[in-house]
Amino acid sequence: MSDKKASNEQQLNISIDEATSDGVYSNLAIINHSTSEFIVDFITVMPGSPKARVKSRVILTPEHAKRFFKALGDNIKRFETTNGDITTNEPPSIPLNFGPTGEA
Repeated sequence: MSDKKASNEQQLNISIDEATSDGVYSNLAIINHSTSEFIVDFITVMPGSPKARVKSRVILTPEHAKRFFKALGDNIKRFETTNGDITTNEPPSIPLNFGPTGEA
């Protein structure tokens, strides 16, 4: 029966343009959320520079954010099985000044 189910499912044809396929480098991500969405800002921080710019923003529903979290975890496990544990060095604390600040 699972073969019938698989044959009835439609395949998704995904394309990507050349500029998007080049990707964007990021070494910092900031995640914010509301009751209806998760916002992930990917940022490139250059050593010695006091400014950084958001290079890409991805907005996800809570359901998709959870699916992404699981998929990323699964991929990290597979990567580490093949390549060994990923070690992380905790970076120095970066004071963030993100966006405009309110004034009273």
